[in-house]
Amino acid sequence: MYDDYAALIFDMDGTLVDSGQLHEFSWTATLNRYGIPIDGPLMRSLAGVPTKDTLEILVKKFDCQVEASADQMNEFKEQCVRDNMHRFVRATALIDVVKKYHGQKPMAIGTGANTAEAILVLKQCGLDSYIDVVVGADRVVNPKPAPGTFLRCAELLGVDAAQCVVFEDSKLGLQAAASAGMVGIDVLLIHNISNDYFQSK
Repeated sequence: MYDDYAALIFDMDGTLVDSGQLHEFSWTATLNRYGIPIDGPLMRSLAGVPTKDTLEILVKKFDCQVEASADQMNEFKEQCVRDNMHRFVRATALIDVVKKYHGQKPMAIGTGANTAEAILVLKQCGLDSYIDVVVGADRVVNPKPAPGTFLRCAELLGVDAAQCVVFEDSKLGLQAAASAGMVGIDVLLIHNISNDYFQSK
């Protein structure tokens, strides 16, 4: 199905990895800890945005007086993710695509998570051995929805951006792929993969 592309780039959360419940749990713990309101539809709309950027948006929107810095809150959330990932994460149906093209085409992860966290999640799901490059929000100046994450993936894979296909579950991620000049695959529409993230709020 994707034979015409030179490289495959995957978003991680909600795309290659079913981690919606992990992040909903970790975000809920973090926002409760620092007294920031939880708005489910807003959280869904910010899917793919790096944690610190999301925190800054929430604090500004709800005009919160928070003692902790964005870095401190980010670390609390990341620690929650690390402590609980074994309870929640698993590979999605896209693992079949990954296995099909493993050894045939280079593959990368382009994620709004930090790179170290992403690598831990991939290992937990048994996906790390299939992926050649992992680019987290900490590896680019302008993360999603800017195209930098996916352009960096293409650069590290040694493939022209126009020859890459991107798998995404969020509108912001698909926007980033389009801005990078890449074909974007909406995994909900094409592969029926749904991100169970703040769905019931």
